[in-house]
Amino acid sequence: METKPPIPLAVLVGIQTPEVTDVAHAASLEELGRLVKTLGYEVVGSVSQRREGTGAAALLGSGKLAELAAITGGTGVVGSMAPAPKTKARLRFDGATETAATPEPDAEAARKPEFVIVDHELSPSQIRNLERATGAQVWDRTGVIVEIFHRHANTREAKLQVEMARLKYVAPRLRESSAGGGRQRGPGAGETTLDLDRRKIRDRISELKDQLEAVQRDSDQRRTARRDQLRVALVGYTNAGKSSLMRALTGSQVLVEDKLFATLDTTVRVLQPETRPRVLVSDTVGFIKQLPHDLVASFRSTLAEALEASLLLFVVDASDPTYEAQLEVSRSVLREIGADKVPSRLVLNKMDRVSSTDRAILLEKHPNAIMLSAQNPEDVSALRDTIITFFEEAMVEDELVLPYAKQGLIGEIYETARVLSEDYNEAGRVLKLRGLPSALTRLRRSLGEA
Repeated sequence: METKPPIPLAVLVGIQTPEVTDVAHAASLEELGRLVKTLGYEVVGSVSQRREGTGAAALLGSGKLAELAAITGGTGVVGSMAPAPKTKARLRFDGATETAATPEPDAEAARKPEFVIVDHELSPSQIRNLERATGAQVWDRTGVIVEIFHRHANTREAKLQVEMARLKYVAPRLRESSAGGGRQRGPGAGETTLDLDRRKIRDRISELKDQLEAVQRDSDQRRTARRDQLRVALVGYTNAGKSSLMRALTGSQVLVEDKLFATLDTTVRVLQPETRPRVLVSDTVGFIKQLPHDLVASFRSTLAEALEASLLLFVVDASDPTYEAQLEVSRSVLREIGADKVPSRLVLNKMDRVSSTDRAILLEKHPNAIMLSAQNPEDVSALRDTIITFFEEAMVEDELVLPYAKQGLIGEIYETARVLSEDYNEAGRVLKLRGLPSALTRLRRSLGEA
């Protein structure tokens, strides 16, 4: 019978600076733990310290560094990575000692954490110093997020975006191998192994950019084709329940998991029951505190769904005590891409997990918010009515004459606007329509009218 590999063990590390409250610090570490769990690792402990900043060479003070090393089995000392020289006598002695060693206790019980996960962005030298002191592999918050994106990307566009962001993260953190960085011979002569690796990464990033631009041109064309349609984008913090709400609104079988960043690829579906004109709903990638800028830039086309939507629904997990900070993170990312000017509504989701007392507090703080549970059909139906009402207020009525020679456009008309009545005269089919002004203008242009 094939045995499963053991679950990797990890220790969390956080620095609480003076401007960070105890609640915010605890929430940040808890969120980091959920990120680590999403990777499939098990958190077995945490080390936290109050410091003025995160710029120390080994991040932690000597006492806390020793405490961390005791958990991971490291020395707690930032020493040289070079192995100590050994004489032939020492090598023979070490070999004899290993042969005579007593049997190890239960391997599972003796396991030490293989990973140290730090709730901050680290410099390459800080990572190296922590690895020397702890004997474990060290990841910072950015590295964890990039790795999750790498594992969850499914479409070609998402895979290209994530690979490019991952290479940009890895490039400055490359280091010489323990075998040394000798000069190369032949092609690339004069380069060290490290130089060669970095050049390969630069070449690959350039190649990825070209491929991504081609894929994004196709995405841009698809969005252009939907330009005059009614479009709603679900935006918000990761794991706020956007995909659950998407499934409830559209009846689509989108992925719903209680994991961070379960959705990376934009999904566009039609609001159900279907309306005339149709309303398209987009489920976008979730945001998170300290979302790496390279990932924000890489997911340009995904975030463009929010930028080009007619209405943004900010979905928030109302049961999370840090929901306000999460909402601000979402808004700041959208400000970064210029989507803060798009009309929006606040949706407080997961209200089934909120007490009546907290519900009253939320209502007082956010009187215009839509409170619902994506699991409650009545709440979802009320949200659908709100969406339809929003678009109805922007619609106007108009009359178009569809010439008999252009009857092939009738399908586009029914898809773009609501047909209130039909009649016929000598010129063609007379249609009384209701729709967005921009959509009606485009229809007139299709018919050859001014």
